[in-house]
Amino acid sequence: MNRMISRRHLLKGLVAAASGLGLQKLAKGLGFKVLAQTPDEFVYLPIILKGATPAPTPTPTATATNTPTATPTSTPSTSKVVHVHSQDATYWDFSTGWYGNYVRQSVVDAMVERGLMELTGASSVQAAWGQLLPHYQSGQAIAIKVNFNNAWSCDDSDNAIDALIHPVNAVVRGLKQIGVAEEDIWVYEAMRQIPNRFVNGCLYPNVQFFADSCAQYPGWNSSDPNAFVTFSPPSGPTPSSERVPDVLINATYLINMPIMKTHGGAGVTLSFKNHIGTIRRATALLHDYIFPDRSYFSTEYSPLVDIYQNPHVGAKTILTIGDGLFGAWAGLAAPPLRWTTFGDAASNSLFFATDPVAIDCVMYDFLAAETTIPQANADSYLSLAADAGLGVFEHGDPWGSGYSQIDYVKIET
Repeated sequence: MNRMISRRHLLKGLVAAASGLGLQKLAKGLGFKVLAQTPDEFVYLPIILKGATPAPTPTPTATATNTPTATPTSTPSTSKVVHVHSQDATYWDFSTGWYGNYVRQSVVDAMVERGLMELTGASSVQAAWGQLLPHYQSGQAIAIKVNFNNAWSCDDSDNAIDALIHPVNAVVRGLKQIGVAEEDIWVYEAMRQIPNRFVNGCLYPNVQFFADSCAQYPGWNSSDPNAFVTFSPPSGPTPSSERVPDVLINATYLINMPIMKTHGGAGVTLSFKNHIGTIRRATALLHDYIFPDRSYFSTEYSPLVDIYQNPHVGAKTILTIGDGLFGAWAGLAAPPLRWTTFGDAASNSLFFATDPVAIDCVMYDFLAAETTIPQANADSYLSLAADAGLGVFEHGDPWGSGYSQIDYVKIET
């Protein structure tokens, strides 16, 4: 028989027993049902938890020309992850129409501005973008990687979770404030379609879209010496090298925009796995190294780290924005569902970081608090990425005690 207990009492009563566990998950295991709280009771007060300073990652070499293939110089990565939540961001009833029609653009704009200012410590969104792109020069292209793993046609009209245009609109709005031309902003999903409803929702007519179809072709013909990702498993057959699209090779900077969701094969699909849609093809053999229940999977190796280490991916990435406006805790192709951990509502969240490992850790922990991650060792790629110097790996409790190494900030707007 379930006993009813509020989140506040749960946090007080179980904090000692919850070491290393998500409180929601622990509560469910003990037979408790967590009640939705009023906003002032919810654990959404701004929290700043500063942990140990991680080893700095190398700063890419600055370019002195407008050549779009040059490697950018960006501010050094830190372990800071900003989580902005607004209960007004969406208003879908989880049954009527397409969920993407029930997002408030003005609220998302404000969330992105607040998140970027908090991430950089800047007093304005213009200054924040200036810090993220300190060496930006007119004419340099900025690529934005979105996620359309569930889009199979130009007129895609289902409710399977895919990217939303609203965070992209907010990013374009900010980039224009530092003089980035719309035509130099390139939104891409190299191995899937970008549906018409997404493109038609863009508020800026000169932004360019690149996809396998339904948009400009991303191109796979570059002679750039880093045009291929080479995989290097310590044992087992070696997956073939896979191309990086010309659209990314010709861009100077990259913004990664994954969705917060689980994945039946990989366990989770977040910022690192979003780049499976960056390479030419994801062969069955490559999946055999990524999916924990497949033959060649090992906690000692992940192709996702190889992809990120390609100079056109990791070195060009100046920002990761995790789309948790709806998220998908029930699986890769599931429609958005209500989150018990967000008061039986949409998750209404956006995440911001320059550390791709730290932001994936935080989104992973929110998914783990809501549901059981469908594969054991689904986070091993994060440990390997941290070992490769790509960021800080730590699991914590984003609903309560937070983190000791990740500088995690929660903001309610």
